[in-house]
Amino acid sequence: MNRRRFLITCAALLAFAGTATLPSAGRADARSEAAAKFIQDLGARAINVLVKPHIDRQESMKRFRVLLNEGFDVPYISRFVLGQNWLRATPPQQQEYGSLFERLIVQVYADRFAQYSGQNLDVNETLKIIGNRPEGDTDAIVNTQIIRPDAPPVAVDWRVRPRGDALKVIDVAVEGVSMSVTQRAEFASVIQRGGGNIESLLQTLRQRVGAAS
Repeated sequence: MNRRRFLITCAALLAFAGTATLPSAGRADARSEAAAKFIQDLGARAINVLVKPHIDRQESMKRFRVLLNEGFDVPYISRFVLGQNWLRATPPQQQEYGSLFERLIVQVYADRFAQYSGQNLDVNETLKIIGNRPEGDTDAIVNTQIIRPDAPPVAVDWRVRPRGDALKVIDVAVEGVSMSVTQRAEFASVIQRGGGNIESLLQTLRQRVGAAS
């Protein structure tokens, strides 16, 4: 995954610390308005849960796992990222892959968020919700910008989908580049280099998760 886009995605959640602004209500579709409010609330929870000094890594991972599964459709994202290889995997491989994928995301994000805790948090960096629109029959896109004091704004768009009575993020695009599509290409490359065997990806994920433990 592109490290710059990954860090910007982390910064997007962090930049919600009481500074996000919503477009005026009344004209936008109710579905997309609800999605915008959901994204605003998700960022507020990220700040409250994660960006606190003196939290050790294990506690940070534990907190982020809860936030991740509350706000993101992790099973859907993991299957999308694996693409057609999901259908080629055996049920035990699918189960292990799902577990490894979640662990990888939790570990990496927890470490990235830790970099923003305490004095490392740039309080001048904010995220502004600039628009929202319905997408297809069920989804909504929430358009945001990270406003930085000494650099041009960065566009971050969130794709939100209803799941039962809840809303979930199913993708994040940074400057028009989908994080899920980027990760999908990376995983496909690993499998291709491994002769088309999904076991090569599982081994890579085991190593990455183990090295980060």
